[in-house]
Amino acid sequence: QLQLAESGGGLVQPGGSLRLSCTISQLTFGYEVIAWFRQAPGKEREGVSCITNRGYIKYIDSVKDRFTISRDNAKNTVYLQMNSLEPEDTGVYYCAAPVPDGLHIICDMVDQSDYDYWGQGTQVTVSS
Repeated sequence: QLQLAESGGGLVQPGGSLRLSCTISQLTFGYEVIAWFRQAPGKEREGVSCITNRGYIKYIDSVKDRFTISRDNAKNTVYLQMNSLEPEDTGVYYCAAPVPDGLHIICDMVDQSDYDYWGQGTQVTVSS
């Protein structure tokens, strides 16, 4: 079983940066995939980026070249560095993980039902 906790959200001006952290408590097995999702006011939750413990990485098109996902296994933490933030990036950001089963060679964010563990979310607001 995994427990996830996000931190690092806040209020930032357009063009600014934030770094989100997802701290993973590995109660049984290590994680295989960590993904970041976000939900803007009045919109459905969408996937932003994901990373596997083998280094496979994926981004949605709207954040490519602006966001960077990375992991620090020694700290059991996955980061989302967000640069050149835009008002459209505003929302609650969640990290999530599927049950580790040894089968996750790559990751995807299309089917959110694949993700069994979710953090409580951290608010990111991009506004002048």
